[in-house]
Amino acid sequence: MNFGALPERLAHVRAEIARRQAIAGRTHPVTIVAVTKGFGLDAVEAALGAGLADVGENRVQEALEKLDTPAGRRATWHLIGHLQRNKAKLVAGRFALVHSVDSTALAEELDTRAGAQGARQRVLLQVNVAGEAQKSGCAPADAPVVARRVAALPHLALEGLMTIAPFTDAADVQRRAFRGLRELRDALQEEGLWLPTLSMGMSADYGTAVEEGATVIRLGTVLFGPREVTTP
Repeated sequence: MNFGALPERLAHVRAEIARRQAIAGRTHPVTIVAVTKGFGLDAVEAALGAGLADVGENRVQEALEKLDTPAGRRATWHLIGHLQRNKAKLVAGRFALVHSVDSTALAEELDTRAGAQGARQRVLLQVNVAGEAQKSGCAPADAPVVARRVAALPHLALEGLMTIAPFTDAADVQRRAFRGLRELRDALQEEGLWLPTLSMGMSADYGTAVEEGATVIRLGTVLFGPREVTTP
């Protein structure tokens, strides 16, 4: 695919981040993770060429195919999709940050695998703030207990929280999800857990997420354009 429009799109995203932070009175850095799911290795190369070092994938296998390439080895890799426990052995020590730890059982498996690799795996706790049945993530009510257990594991470094807002154009619905995650993080920090990272916001809703305090946003379509639909 041709990603010639990426620099212009990225400039627009950065301008929008600045605008939204100004509205909310925020000044902290926001990391853009370029999501290359469904795109080839040329998307990784385009992201790196545009100055985006952080690259994200939803699926472990697709990520590993890109990771072990000359371009892939130059990127900082994020796993942002649901992680099954049986895939933990493929993930530990390979990704800079795993956004999608959603249970104590998964965290313990990842901790064991990271220990076997002699690594300390950075992770986020995924919280299903909106309570949608089709989405992964622990329930907000369970998050304090799960977060403390994850933080206590010797081979994991819990750095923050992640959520996915409902897929809707209603900004107030998006905002409730993002604000809920921020307020949960703030409450956990008051209890002594240092959680600086809030991974929230994708192509359709990143502006609202930035207003609500996102420190990491996960962008695919808004940077690379629509994914090609393959017909059988």
